[in-house]
Amino acid sequence: MILKKNPEIKGSKTITMIAEGVTVEGKINSPGTTRIDGTVKGEIISDKEIVIGKEGKVDATVQTKNAIIAGTYNGEMNAAGEVEISSTGKFIGTLTQKDALLTIAKGGLFKGESIISQSNSTPGTSGSRQIPGEKK
Repeated sequence: MILKKNPEIKGSKTITMIAEGVTVEGKINSPGTTRIDGTVKGEIISDKEIVIGKEGKVDATVQTKNAIIAGTYNGEMNAAGEVEISSTGKFIGTLTQKDALLTIAKGGLFKGESIISQSNSTPGTSGSRQIPGEKK
């Protein structure tokens, strides 16, 4: 019997998916797009985009280029590009961006702080500003 290697699906290596009903606790480091329909707690680094589906629940520190939030997000997010909160999306926490590229659809919720940073550094590094009253 000759075993053939399964053909690779183009782009399949750059998509990370957390399905509905799945819970992940810890750190996710994805070189591409990350889609979350389950629950994630911890830290997420997604080089391209993070998508939180309607059933997705994320309680994490996130560093990404772009974000689409249709579910629930709670935490600190550093986004280099656009952030979109859909009509079913809920963002609670701190959003740090280099440019003001935040879109909130009618019915979407943004509760927290939006910081426009002069640098590309992540929150907590030397390039970020300290929040008044917060200890380092």
